[in-house]
Amino acid sequence: MKTNQYLIITAALILFGVSSCFAGTKTSTTEAASVSMEAAYEMGAQEDAAFSDAFLADLQDQPRYGNDSVRCVMNWSLYAEYYKQRNFPMAIEPWRWMFFNCPIATQNLYIHGVQLVKFLHQNETDPIKREAYVDTLMMVYDQRIKYFGREGYVLGRKVADLYAYRPNAVQEHYDISESSIQLEGNASQADVLLINFQATVRLVEAGLMEAGSIVESYDRSMDYIEFSLLNNPKDSIYFNPAKANIESLFEPYASCENLVRIYKPRFDATPEDPELLDKITYMLNRSGCTDEELFFLATRNYHRLRPTAQSAFLMGRMENNQRNFAQALEYYEQAIELSENGNGPDKFTTYMLMADMVYRNMNRMSQARTYALRASEIRPNDGRPFLLIGEMYAASARSCGTDEISTGAVYWAAVDKFIRARNVDDDQQVTDRANQLISTFSQYFPGNETLFFHGLDGGKSVRVECWINETTIARPRP
Repeated sequence: MKTNQYLIITAALILFGVSSCFAGTKTSTTEAASVSMEAAYEMGAQEDAAFSDAFLADLQDQPRYGNDSVRCVMNWSLYAEYYKQRNFPMAIEPWRWMFFNCPIATQNLYIHGVQLVKFLHQNETDPIKREAYVDTLMMVYDQRIKYFGREGYVLGRKVADLYAYRPNAVQEHYDISESSIQLEGNASQADVLLINFQATVRLVEAGLMEAGSIVESYDRSMDYIEFSLLNNPKDSIYFNPAKANIESLFEPYASCENLVRIYKPRFDATPEDPELLDKITYMLNRSGCTDEELFFLATRNYHRLRPTAQSAFLMGRMENNQRNFAQALEYYEQAIELSENGNGPDKFTTYMLMADMVYRNMNRMSQARTYALRASEIRPNDGRPFLLIGEMYAASARSCGTDEISTGAVYWAAVDKFIRARNVDDDQQVTDRANQLISTFSQYFPGNETLFFHGLDGGKSVRVECWINETTIARPRP
């Protein structure tokens, strides 16, 4: 008995040295993105930082080490040492013995086992045996779940490898990835979301799933991806490519016709369901389907049930499109009011839409200028509000001016705004537009003789009347 205890303690001490120096070992992989994510977790899951005195004393009695704890620890020491040396052929047999005889000894048995089975697969030429190794790999994942849990995460790693080795096992891809996502929720891995969405598309194309599944899968995937990008920025190297690929796969199914066909029956069945209404308005708005009747109906119902800044903004845009400008203005004002807490549509954009609508469609110049100036207060370095105000001034020249000087004064004020737009904004498009407008409307300035005749030569100040009520500087036509 003393001899056995001595062997156990000696093997355990050797193992401690092996495992502690092994803790930082990197794993090879066939899926760069997925294994990078895996490594971040697995490095934290490396086992056995130390053996306490109680552990050494009770080692024989622990079921963790199976029916033959001595052989378990010795095989553990052998496989771990070989694995550390990257001598996978020699590591396989002691690893296999542990897998069947002391499967709960260490979680590393499965973390490393994945790489060992992949090594066997990579070096096998017989296609039947290669397929058998894929089955073995799946069994490694299943046994890890059985003994160490974390089912959602491990299923994600399982489906990533299944996708790599059996790319046409679409139904399995879907079933496993769906289970992983259901369990992980916002913690779902980027590659699992992509595999799941791709499988959904392929099953729909094969007639095995309803077309609406694509939209639902897309909606859920985007929610989880956006959550991860917001809360785990360091993982953006995984989630941004996944997002781009999912959006590319979704594009053919994002037509207005498809979305209406999918969502119209659901709306008709439950037109007061806020969650459904939110989803319908989001998807139709994202795909540029705001002219669809379904979008109007869903947005109207959603705003009535749960008025938000975004729903008010959408209602305003819809009423604007239908040329109900007074109602549109009310909704835009409501959107601004409801977005005081920082949520909702961009205030600058809302004010600019209001300014443009009130100017072009309601001919309320002073009110339009007020909205443009509010937009400028939000973004002082954006020149577009001043371009719009300058255009309003220029459009008022004939109605505000009664002679060449008073008309010219309106153009001076307009050009003042174009110059200001150019000065505050570095954007080349704004600069180019400002220069074009300056060149155009400077041609309407009075000539030198007219200025001299009215005693306005030498750059004197002039008050611009009408609704403009600003002071500008007299200058001749270039």
